[in-house]
Amino acid sequence: TFWGLIPGVIAAATSFLAFNYYFIEPTHKLIVHKTEDLVVLAAFFGVAVAISELAARIKRNLDSAVAREQEAIRLYELGTTLARLRDEKAIAETLMEKSIDTLQADRVEIMIESAPEPVFLARGMNFTRKPDLIVPLQTARGLAGEIRLWRSSPRIQPAEERILQTFASQSVLAVERVRFANADQKARVLEESDRLKSSLLSSVSHELRSPLAAIKASVSSLRSGAVDWESEARADLLATVDEEIDHLNVLVGNLLDMSRIEAGALKPQKKPNMLAEIVGAVTTRMRKQLQNHLLSVDVSDDLPLVNVDFVQMEQVFTNLLSNSLKYSPPGSTIRLSARQEAGHIKMTVRNQSLPLPEADLDKIFDKFYRINPSERVVGSGLGLSICKGIIEAHGGRIWAVNVPDGTAFNFTLPI
Repeated sequence: TFWGLIPGVIAAATSFLAFNYYFIEPTHKLIVHKTEDLVVLAAFFGVAVAISELAARIKRNLDSAVAREQEAIRLYELGTTLARLRDEKAIAETLMEKSIDTLQADRVEIMIESAPEPVFLARGMNFTRKPDLIVPLQTARGLAGEIRLWRSSPRIQPAEERILQTFASQSVLAVERVRFANADQKARVLEESDRLKSSLLSSVSHELRSPLAAIKASVSSLRSGAVDWESEARADLLATVDEEIDHLNVLVGNLLDMSRIEAGALKPQKKPNMLAEIVGAVTTRMRKQLQNHLLSVDVSDDLPLVNVDFVQMEQVFTNLLSNSLKYSPPGSTIRLSARQEAGHIKMTVRNQSLPLPEADLDKIFDKFYRINPSERVVGSGLGLSICKGIIEAHGGRIWAVNVPDGTAFNFTLPI
């Protein structure tokens, strides 16, 4: 029988007596006259007891295998669920649900020591007595918390305690993984901040030093009395001061624009504008910088109006043209064109610079990124990054491609 040894012995004894009563002469009496009949009855009884014991053992083994299978399934489900979680509160909630469902608990409390504040969850009826089971959440660095469990009946068995301890171990591993991931992310952010700070200090110090030195030299010459105030030299020195102050103003403006982009505070004041007017305003203002290059503009007045921030789009064109001026040789042609495509207008600023490495075509829009930092080209590495931030704030995209005679910067604006 599958009910155990004692029920099996009882069944064997009952069968023994029934066999004797109905089949052994004299029938209907519990008497055995022949020795061979007694041997048969004894053998029958022994075999019945042995079979009952074997059946009971098989039943116990089957029950144990089923229990281990169910435990393995629950552990697998818990493990796969925990692997997807990214915060400690979600881990605690999953652990609580599994503990209640698996152990049929009346109440479960989970506490995890965490920064900036601990995680505490409780579910079920309130009890005034002590918990029936307390399982610590132990990490390699110390106690991270504990699980408290109440159950009125039946009493918690050792196998159930083992299951809860395994749940706790898996949850602790998930908590450690989340903490290590957060620590790694913080370290990466700090490392990136240090790198950006170093790049900013290096770039800005170089950018500031050059115009300040030029302004200082011009002002010193004007104050020295060596320059004839009516001469052309005086006008050149004042023009130099004016240009370098504009240069400083652009640098400070770029830094402020970048800080607004990083803070998510770059809010375009969009109004319907003609791209031809924006391009005309930029090329007029940059007439002096463009005097050593040929500028070809192909922006039709017939293009539809675009809903953009006039000042910010001026900044985009200024930065793209300034970038072309820095990296294309004097006398080369810079082409600025626009055409209407499906749902947007595509703008292109094309220069005759050296082609960019394919791996750098996306990176050039990163903050402070310079393909060749040792190259003697004045710049902070912010211009293209600011262009990207402004264009994306307008719902467009910007990218660079190599063309047969140089590089083209394309961006789109929705219409």
